[in-house]
Amino acid sequence: MKLATFLVAALFAAGAWADDSPYTFKKPSRDGIGKVFMGREISHVMGHRGASWLERDSRVEEERTDLLLQALPLEPGDTVADIGAGTGYFSFPMARRVPEGKVLAVDIQPEMLEIIQQRMPAAGVNNVEPVLATATSPNLPAGEVDVVLLVDAYHEFSHPAEVMAGIVNSLSERGRVILVEYRGEDFTVPIKPLHKMTIAQAELEMKAAGLVLEHVDDRLPRQHIMIYRRTPAD
Repeated sequence: MKLATFLVAALFAAGAWADDSPYTFKKPSRDGIGKVFMGREISHVMGHRGASWLERDSRVEEERTDLLLQALPLEPGDTVADIGAGTGYFSFPMARRVPEGKVLAVDIQPEMLEIIQQRMPAAGVNNVEPVLATATSPNLPAGEVDVVLLVDAYHEFSHPAEVMAGIVNSLSERGRVILVEYRGEDFTVPIKPLHKMTIAQAELEMKAAGLVLEHVDDRLPRQHIMIYRRTPAD
């Protein structure tokens, strides 16, 4: 049993969680950790040993990552946060599009950040900054981030409420959050259910974080591109 699953199972058995917590617990399913947020069981995290899957040759064809990069509303001087940056698959091409700005490559796994550091010279960019996050914080500067990109990462956050609070706090006045997830409504998408999200579920969770949906871009064959901004003040 994975450590996260074991710990959650122990909490479930003991009933040891705060009454005001946004989370509930259940017996973990095959691909989940047994922790539930707004009706959704949180999935296992893909570890650094799966780094080769992120860089697989078939990824461009399967996911049309080229189209995703084209869809990103980036300006040359933007500060961009790549949350769950992994191997830097998106960090490096985004860095080339913000030559006067920077990309904060954020990951909770030091091993992933080491991979990014090792790849940086060959990528030919000097404006990617690795950032070590925690389970509860993306460690981003307040009010400075223009674009936050989360590609197939949000559904794995063990503390989504806390992490999204940090992300929203990091947004600049014109900041946007771009959430990319495999389409949970589409049963033909060959991804395990807990690693997909519907627009309705994403809406529920992003609204709770203080974000409003601005646009859904479905140019990708398997994923939604959901663009959010802060909820306007009353």
